[in-house]
Amino acid sequence: MPDPSVFPPTAPPARTVSSGLYLVATPIGNLRDMTLRALDVLAAADLVLAEDTRVTAKLLSAYGLKAKLERCDDHASERAAELAIERLREGAVVA
Repeated sequence: MPDPSVFPPTAPPARTVSSGLYLVATPIGNLRDMTLRALDVLAAADLVLAEDTRVTAKLLSAYGLKAKLERCDDHASERAAELAIERLREGAVVA
């Protein structure tokens, strides 16, 4: 679960996220541009696929989120897809 101190005190409580595949928009420049819904999904994610894992690791760390992070780009997309499908069949949340 994310560190509650990163959320404003007026933020609504986190929503339950159902298993499935989620496409999460992430900020281009300012990490504080994340939406609460995006944070809910990333907090619940069992697996996060990212083109640049270094950038995504910084994002997850900034919000106190821990999820298995795997590269998904032109060179690793087939492996990432296989991993995502396997996890989805297990009922995981994949972002």
